[in-house]
Amino acid sequence: MDAVISPLRAVCGSGGAQYSGTRIDHGLSGFCSFSQENKSKSKLSPVMSLDLKEHPMTSNQTLAALSSSSYAKTSSIGMSRGMRWWEKSTKVNMLEIHSANHLVDSLLNAGDRLVVLDFYSPGCGGCKSLHPKICQLAESNPNVMFLKVNQEELRTMCHGLNVHVLPFFKFYRGAEGKLCSFSCTIATINKFKKALDKHGSERCSLGPAKGLDSKELMALASVGELKMDLDFLTVHQDVLPLSSASSFCYETEEQHQKMMV
Repeated sequence: MDAVISPLRAVCGSGGAQYSGTRIDHGLSGFCSFSQENKSKSKLSPVMSLDLKEHPMTSNQTLAALSSSSYAKTSSIGMSRGMRWWEKSTKVNMLEIHSANHLVDSLLNAGDRLVVLDFYSPGCGGCKSLHPKICQLAESNPNVMFLKVNQEELRTMCHGLNVHVLPFFKFYRGAEGKLCSFSCTIATINKFKKALDKHGSERCSLGPAKGLDSKELMALASVGELKMDLDFLTVHQDVLPLSSASSFCYETEEQHQKMMV
């Protein structure tokens, strides 16, 4: 395969680093993109010089070196993704929510335990600063369940639950259902601690867990996040207890699949 060589000024990758070098056009992908418009302005000396007649294997060596460099970069990216801040220092009583069905089921199966919904976003600086404190509080309160909700991945669900500011928290417990909701930062962490002390004390069970209230269920159903009998819930929401509304009208994913079969 013939190679066309031309000395050009290179602009490599997203970093924008510039250097003078030699471009080899092999019709292959995976190389840095080059720009010829600044060729005459280059003041840097060439970083490599190729003579294919004297070094017939140089081009292959170059390809191998670039491939090795690309693999190392990919491995580095994979490692950094494995160290995402919202996954660090998590405790056994901290659970990541993956869908509205998962959220409803987790609340209904929590029994009389206090459940804290922690709404966050990977790009939220306040959420990142608060995360270590929340992990510490989760460790010191093992009987409390912390359900983490990624707003970027579950944007429609968060909108249905009226979450428009981050970080944001909702507290639920047993037959009482939703207890309180508020926004909190590292500067106002005492608000979170007070709510935890107030609603996290031991007590006798008051009945089956209520989970989301009827308005929240209706909102999630209206945006297509839940499969449920919306008309039935609308008619009977003022007659049935909220826990009954949740039980009669909500279909788990497993129940829905059985009905479809």
